[in-house]
Amino acid sequence: MLFSELGLNPKILTAVNEKGYDTPTPIQQQAIPAVLSGKDVMAAAQTGTGKTAGFTLPLLHLLSQGEKAKSNHVRALVLTPTRELAAQVAESVETYGKDLPLRSHVVFGGVKINPQLMALRKGVDILVATPGRLLDLFSQNAIKFNDLEVLILDEADRMLDMGFIHDIKRILKVLPQKRQNLMFSATFSDDIRDLAKGLINDPVEISVTPRNETAKTVQQWLTPVDQSKKSKLLVKLIKQNDWQQVLVFTRTKHGANRLTKTLESKNISAAAIHGNKSQGARTKALAGFKDKTVRVLVATDIAARGIDIDQLPQVVNFDLPQVAEDYVHRIGRTGRAGAEGKAISLVCADESKNLNDIEQLTQQHIERVIDDEFAPSVPLPPSREIRAPKAKKPKKYKPNNEGAETKNNRSNNRNANSRGGARNSDSRNSNSRSSGSQSSGSRNSGSRSSNSQNTNTRGSGSSAVGNRRSSTAK
Repeated sequence: MLFSELGLNPKILTAVNEKGYDTPTPIQQQAIPAVLSGKDVMAAAQTGTGKTAGFTLPLLHLLSQGEKAKSNHVRALVLTPTRELAAQVAESVETYGKDLPLRSHVVFGGVKINPQLMALRKGVDILVATPGRLLDLFSQNAIKFNDLEVLILDEADRMLDMGFIHDIKRILKVLPQKRQNLMFSATFSDDIRDLAKGLINDPVEISVTPRNETAKTVQQWLTPVDQSKKSKLLVKLIKQNDWQQVLVFTRTKHGANRLTKTLESKNISAAAIHGNKSQGARTKALAGFKDKTVRVLVATDIAARGIDIDQLPQVVNFDLPQVAEDYVHRIGRTGRAGAEGKAISLVCADESKNLNDIEQLTQQHIERVIDDEFAPSVPLPPSREIRAPKAKKPKKYKPNNEGAETKNNRSNNRNANSRGGARNSDSRNSNSRSSGSQSSGSRNSGSRSSNSQNTNTRGSGSSAVGNRRSSTAK
């Protein structure tokens, strides 16, 4: 199948062709017709398979057939979990919609809000946003959703992981009920399905790859090494293999800063990108990495789904992630759109549990490559046998609030009896105070019980549109 067979606007096809693509990826082959049909869609695929173009291309086609957005109005809203991903989705929209009479804009925090307010006054056909800044703009009456036609949640699972569920629910409340809903995600977790129940109506469900499976185009291996020697081993790997572009993941922001300084001291150009960096610094670092003036980009997991470098050759896990699923998203930065890539992990003995969790999740052992020069003083334990994943049992509801209310009722009864007895004698009055104290304690206990229950919680626009002609020819 070719893009020309999907019924897209000729101007969109021209833009796609100019970027060197003619064959859609599996997710695009299924998602584009589904979106064009006007139905709600739930689509899941591995990172790097072209999910963004899966909704960007049909969205541009649909909107090009309608009326332009009125002042302060939005016709299509794309929500993303990170600023980097928002910027890249917006760039994709601009790249493939450059010949269409549509206005698009991107809004996120960390930058001045006034330019965003000015842009929204003209009306926006496609708005790409992060939840927090969108709510800020809405609270200032800068956005009106009366004419909203399409809502897209991109990387929905990551948004839930980052705690955006409450913001998403607040946004949903102010949107018109009649709209097309698209949910694109790397996985269909139980939490994603719960969210979909109140969002998606009779959706077309698309899943082209098994959950948490790593791309076959990515060669994976690990090297056991002491934590204190990881920096030296990384420097050796970069210089020995003459890596000119490598994305390195660390577990912490401070770790990213330290590693960046170490690499710079070894004459290896490097930059860090994480949540503590200003948006200007993050944008500059990412731009430098894309044009290869920055050789090594050191990132925390906030960037795992926000970096899309065409033909990125390798990714290094300097530290294994605490959450096994993040490993899949990290190495998904390479081996995109059919290209080959390498994923190397530097693992110390203290990370054996993290390694086991990753291997059990992906249902495969990661090859071990020993470097004699960096043999660890504390050996990395052997990998455990891969176990078949167990089916999750549905959660049982426990009516804790009822228990709390029963305690309160008993306390109130004791209070009433105590007050009645107090009228008879001083002795009983003393008992009443004691009983009243018990009642108060019981009420507080009930309150605590109730409260504890309530407390429970892509780089260019041309990225991964489809398989390049050269790849298809192969």
